[in-house]
This record gives sequence, structure tokens and C-alpha cells, in this order.
Amino acid sequence: MERVSALPGVQSRAFAWGVPLTGNNWPVQIDVEGQPAPAKQSDRLSFPIRSVTPGYFAMMRLPILDGRDFRSTDNGKAIDVAIINEAFAHRYFPRQSAIGKRLWFDSRIHPGTRIVGIVSNARTDDLTQATQPEIYLSFWEATPFSKHLVIRTASDPHSVMAAVRRELRQIDSTVAIENVRTLDEIRSDSFASRIFAMQLLIGFSAVGTALTSVGIYGVLALSIASRRREIAIRTAVGAERRDIRNLIFEEGFRLIGGGILAGSAAAFVLSQVLKSFLFGVAPADPATFISVGGLFAAVALIACWIPTRRATRVNLVEALRYE
Repeated sequence: MERVSALPGVQSRAFAWGVPLTGNNWPVQIDVEGQPAPAKQSDRLSFPIRSVTPGYFAMMRLPILDGRDFRSTDNGKAIDVAIINEAFAHRYFPRQSAIGKRLWFDSRIHPGTRIVGIVSNARTDDLTQATQPEIYLSFWEATPFSKHLVIRTASDPHSVMAAVRRELRQIDSTVAIENVRTLDEIRSDSFASRIFAMQLLIGFSAVGTALTSVGIYGVLALSIASRRREIAIRTAVGAERRDIRNLIFEEGFRLIGGGILAGSAAAFVLSQVLKSFLFGVAPADPATFISVGGLFAAVALIACWIPTRRATRVNLVEALRYE
């Protein structure tokens, strides 16, 4: 960590086990102070455990809400310490401070691990899932076999990757370095399946919109063709082009309005199936329904325009002679 810190462009660094959106965690059964003691081993609470070095939270922009960060002295020579996330504190210490409370990884007869801080929530597994209670341990007290070296750079992270690799090789030529990625790349990878599904759904939506426009155009064109005599008679008795245009658009509006209402109702029901693909938006988001309905109405009105123009240009003499 000291050698990497001295590299040009490196602002901060930390070791961690459980980097956001990577999904790796340590499922451990724990007793929580203030909670009833479990009657048997299988009744113990289970939580994902993280392990980080001091400065990790500041580097990841995760503010400490209460208490303190880990220190270099949290190395197993004194009492073991832990930092919990906000979700853990709200669930198990809703009306009291969690600072100073104890966690037991084994029997309650031991001193246990003391909570020294509360950090804001982070998503280790999936952005679309609700935040779960998590526990962070000091990296120097709970050292995992594999680890992430997390680095914040002043410029493009790719520009310092080669230098970091060389520095690590100089420290230990046999060290295994793999999966070197930026957090943006990790986030993109976590969204890959959803992005593919979204693009697929967008493609189906575009095709469906095109077919709908063609259908509206066909229905109105057929209606106008079958009503040529009616339109000619209306024109003969004094109807202006504006009146004919309003007549055709009224029929189009009925088709569009019925389609939007039926489609919105079906979308509201089926949107519950898409919950797993959504992040930051509700399945029945009003803004989305209104904007999509407005877009569909605009596309459908464009499809109505050509038949409407034909209707206003019906030749009175030819239409009556044809009939």
C-alpha cells in the first residue's frame, strides 16, 4: 500500500474484501447484543461480512454516520472492532445508539466484537435489490485469502494500471493479479444482463409502435375509401376542409385513446414482472406512463395525417359519379 501510494496519479488506496457490485461476501452467523439468545445454532442470525483497511470508506465516498473509522491499531492486539451499515443499525438498534454494542461470532461468554462506527449503505450485490444489513471488520483483524486493492486516481485509472502491476511484481514476483477493472466497468458488468433485456424490449417496442402506426393508417385509409360518397355529400352541402379534417381526426382519436387506455392498463399489470430490471424507478412510475402515452399519441397522430389529407382532397364530382 505504501509503494502504490507513492506512484504518480494515485490519490488514495485501500485493501478490501467485498467491493461494491462484485457480490463477494462472507456469510457468518452472529449474535447481536440486545437480541434474544438463540436456542440452537441454526437460529443464529446470518450476515454478510466485509473486511477493509482504514481509509476505505473515505475513498469510496461512504460517509461515517456515527462513531469512527478503522485505525491502524485495530490489528487484533486489542479488542476486536466492527463497523455496521445504516441498514443494520436501523433494524437492530432503531431507538438507541449502536456504538459500543457487541457482536458475538462464537459464544456470548467471550468479549465479542465491539461496534465502533456506522457507515452509510452500499450495494455489494445488486443495485436493484434493497440494502441489507452488513458488517465490516478491520482488514488487519480479519484478513481474507484473496483481496481487492482499491485505488482512486487523479486521472484516467487505465493510465496507472501498468505502473501498479509493475510495483506489485517487484514486491512479489509470484503474486496473482487478475480482474483489474474500474468501478465503472464493474457497474456496467453488473447491468449487462439487464441492459441486454432492455435493448431487446426497446426493439420489440419499436416494432410494435411501427406496426401500430401502420394499422392505424390502414384502418383510417379503408374508412375514408368506404366513406368517399359521405365526404362528398358533406362537402356539397357546405362542409369545409376543416370540418372534414376534424371528422377524420375524431375517428383517429377514438382509436388512439382506446389503445392508450387499454395499453396503460395492461402495462400497469405486467410492469410487476419487470421489477428485477428496474433501478431508481417504480414499476408504475406516473412520469413514464404519461411520457410513453404522449409519445405513442404523437406517433399515432402522424399516422392519421396522410389519410386525413386524402379525405380533404376528395373530388366531389368524381366521388358522386363513382357511387
